[in-house]
Amino acid sequence: MLAFLAGVVCFFAFGGGGSVTRAEEEKSARFVCTSIPIEADPSCPLPPMPMQNTSPQEDDLRATVIQLRETILQQKETIVNQRETIKELTSKLNQCENGDLKGSQGARRKDYSKSGKDTMGDLPRDPSETIDQLGRTMQALKDRLENLEQQQLRANTSGASFPNELRDLLQRRLSDLENQLLSKVAELEDEKSLLYNETTAHRQRTENTLNSLLERITELEKGTSGFKSPEDFKVSLPLRTNYLYGKIKKAMPEMYAFTVCMWLKSSASPGIGTPFSYAVPGQANEIVLIEWGNNPIELLINDKVAQLPLTVSDGRWHHICITWTTRDGLWEAYQDGEKLGTGENLAPWHPIKPGGVIILGQEQDTVGGRFDATQAFVGEISQFNIWDRVLSAQDIMKMANCTSNMPGNVVPWIDNNVEVFGGATKWALETCEERIFES
Repeated sequence: MLAFLAGVVCFFAFGGGGSVTRAEEEKSARFVCTSIPIEADPSCPLPPMPMQNTSPQEDDLRATVIQLRETILQQKETIVNQRETIKELTSKLNQCENGDLKGSQGARRKDYSKSGKDTMGDLPRDPSETIDQLGRTMQALKDRLENLEQQQLRANTSGASFPNELRDLLQRRLSDLENQLLSKVAELEDEKSLLYNETTAHRQRTENTLNSLLERITELEKGTSGFKSPEDFKVSLPLRTNYLYGKIKKAMPEMYAFTVCMWLKSSASPGIGTPFSYAVPGQANEIVLIEWGNNPIELLINDKVAQLPLTVSDGRWHHICITWTTRDGLWEAYQDGEKLGTGENLAPWHPIKPGGVIILGQEQDTVGGRFDATQAFVGEISQFNIWDRVLSAQDIMKMANCTSNMPGNVVPWIDNNVEVFGGATKWALETCEERIFES
């Protein structure tokens, strides 16, 4: 039956009737005969064009390429942002170098104390956070590259081909991007280190300046005594007690010779007491000048005694100088510029020990203490100076007649170097000419 129907169709198509054939030939038309089933549409439709099938691996690769392109664009934007950050950091460093931040330093420190933020908190971001972000991005790209390599292995296993050109291109792009990221990370680290060093150096310079100012202010506060100059003052010890005294803050070195000079004024009786004493651990009488009771003025060195032909208890100013050398224990005594006595064998070959305490107005039984009121000095002391050598008679005369002022190289007479205790006071000193007139 099917064969019969097919024959009928072909009959009508190729010449079932002459009129039809001629009419069709006039129109130059041709018919193609195709066998079709009974239930099919006899209109002879054209078969559809075959569709090209794609594998799932290729779809994944296309999606990966698109993602990588998007990632590269995002990294370009990140690099641009990092360049802006570097520019801002460079601007901050230039401002620090030019000193533009000095004026606002105090305000920023206040903001720092209130908000707890860094003094450079106006930066767009923390360089460490940026470095972490770049590291995470680079790790993500490496993971994607490993994913592509695994897909390549699966494709090779399944027989599918993966374009080597595309893989090489992606590898080069990733390598370039990785190098750029590493370069930016290194630049940010360098900028961060430089900024930290500049900030530290600036803070150190500021602290040093402040410390210098504080030291200067302290010196000025201590020196505000109203004296015309630091050496124009005297220490007054008006009572014979065991608690009025002055103390020299300057430390004594080891000495093999010395000269001690001072101006004294006292009318105490009997004896003026102890103008000064120097005690060291183990020897309270290392150097002592004392007039006690009805005894003459004595010089003690290492507890050895020499009597001096000096008389200063007339209530007038007198210039006193005493020299000593360890060689043969030779000593000299001067009053008002004149040598009144000399001797030898006073603690010969004994060096003066360092590390002791010099007390004005009291005799020490222990280092810095255990004073005896009967041995206390009553009067006024000024221009107490010590040298570590024997001064010449000419130098001593010049100081006594006011033609020269020689501060001691071991202990100079300076206001800041003398402390007073127990009611002892400091007063302005009369001029040298007035002291000479009184004497």
